[in-house]
Amino acid sequence: MSKTSKRPAIAMPTVEEDKAITAAAKADPDAQPLTPGQLKSMVPLRALRGRPKSENKKLLVSVRYSREVVTYFKSTGEGWQSRMDSVLREYVERKARRA
Repeated sequence: MSKTSKRPAIAMPTVEEDKAITAAAKADPDAQPLTPGQLKSMVPLRALRGRPKSENKKLLVSVRYSREVVTYFKSTGEGWQSRMDSVLREYVERKARRA
């Protein structure tokens, strides 16, 4: 180890060692190389993280509601924010139909 780094030095295999490692890996029936089709279908891990993207994205806003309204919706259990959104969405649809 060097004085500036606490990581051990990495020793890269020689060409002969690399060939031996590759030959051993190819001989292992459980570790066969990926086919071109498999390689093509792979996506970066970063693209798979998190929840799926929604078709109708929601906006993050800060709103103040009366205590009674929040208490009521929270008392309906998990998903109360989504139910609150549905009630507001229905209201908007009704108002839009009248206009």
